[in-house]
Amino acid sequence: MSLNGKVALVTGAARGIGRGIALRLARDGADLALVDVRPDGIDAVAAEISEIGCKVTTFVADVSDRLQVFAAVDHAASALGGFDIMVNNAGIALVGPIADVTPDQIEKLWAINVNGVLWGTQAAVAMFRRNGTKGKIINASSIAGHDGFAMLGPYSASKFAVRALTQAAAKEHAADGITVNAYCPGVVGTDMWVEIDKRFAELTGAAEGETYEKFVGGIALGRAETPDDVAGFVSYLAGPDADYMTGQSGLIDGGLVYR
Repeated sequence: MSLNGKVALVTGAARGIGRGIALRLARDGADLALVDVRPDGIDAVAAEISEIGCKVTTFVADVSDRLQVFAAVDHAASALGGFDIMVNNAGIALVGPIADVTPDQIEKLWAINVNGVLWGTQAAVAMFRRNGTKGKIINASSIAGHDGFAMLGPYSASKFAVRALTQAAAKEHAADGITVNAYCPGVVGTDMWVEIDKRFAELTGAAEGETYEKFVGGIALGRAETPDDVAGFVSYLAGPDADYMTGQSGLIDGGLVYR
């Protein structure tokens, strides 16, 4: 699938799923703006994209800060000469009983997982309208946005919220030629799942690795997901074959949650 001539911005691009998405979009021809709250790691991803032969720029931003997100989009459009695809990928996990969640924890979770998607959607729509572009917005939800998981209650709620924002934004901006969709990964072998597994071990007394293996054991295709598995679906959503798809939150989990 060709994304030649397109400019894409990916948040949370320094590692994990975000890195995988950025590299796949570059391999499919897009120029990339890489955004992450951590400056360490993002330059290495930029170097990989340069080796592919695409233009790339980086920007350090906290997606929970609306002004920083708008600045990131402005930077991408200015540095790369356009703006076509917004991937609101950045997110964090929160593992623990609902009864123990603190105000600070929920505020941080919501600020990144939900507000970050909202600010990214606003910034992208503003740029698409300014440029007269029929752009694409692609948001990170989760299998936990379709099923509420024990010990992942607030995280699940944040990902349900992403689905709601995706549907509402798709309806509001269809007349502008803007599509809005989401991807819903399952158990991906990234640093986030390492931390989730460690937290489950602390809370339940399970051995480290046991929770991860338990979840992987329920996957119909018999293996953990990789960032490349997610990235292939995101590339489809970013490309012309998905032009008639909007408001959807597609499960890409190897057969774990069914809808």
